[in-house]
Amino acid sequence: MTQTIEIQNQNFILHPTGALYWQEKSMLLISDVHLGKISHFRKYGSAVPGKAILKNFELLDEVATYFNPKAICFMGDLFHSAMNKEWHLFEAWVAKTQAHITLVSGNHDIISPLRYEALGITVLEQLVLDLFLLTHHPETREGLYNFSGHIHPAVRLKGSGRQSLKLACFFKSPQQLILPAFGEFTGNHVLKPNKKNKVYAITKNEVILVSD
Repeated sequence: MTQTIEIQNQNFILHPTGALYWQEKSMLLISDVHLGKISHFRKYGSAVPGKAILKNFELLDEVATYFNPKAICFMGDLFHSAMNKEWHLFEAWVAKTQAHITLVSGNHDIISPLRYEALGITVLEQLVLDLFLLTHHPETREGLYNFSGHIHPAVRLKGSGRQSLKLACFFKSPQQLILPAFGEFTGNHVLKPNKKNKVYAITKNEVILVSD
């Protein structure tokens, strides 16, 4: 189950994968996939199942099929570090994807932009569309609403006893929305909302407003 929100008279759909769909632009926003991270950890001996490598591509297929966007914007940290065998999986995924792809580069994006451009992907430091600013790191800029990633936001929910549950989330403030990390095996950072924030926690199948 998704959630639909309105910002600056535009409509956005929050998806359980952590992706955000901008209806008026037919654009899918995805942050912090960190492709290649699992292969990197496996190379140095971490006991991560090899099938986990395919999970990110399965999720990308799922959300792209669900929305059928005209454009996809990766908002930084698409790849975790240097190229490895997951690049070939990414090439195959791009080849079958009809949407135009843009990468707003993040701090982990060290692969040459020429590699992306050879696949038809536009690489930018930031993207301004109408009254919206798309960046990797959260930014504040007068007159623009900021969509960003980088933080890997999460919220901790507490029960009546000692129960505690940490969930990735969309973290919304009056001038900014921070997207959760899309990628598997990325980790997250718990943020504490104040009265001005809205927090949309994500589970496997649902987006839930937990703080308003």
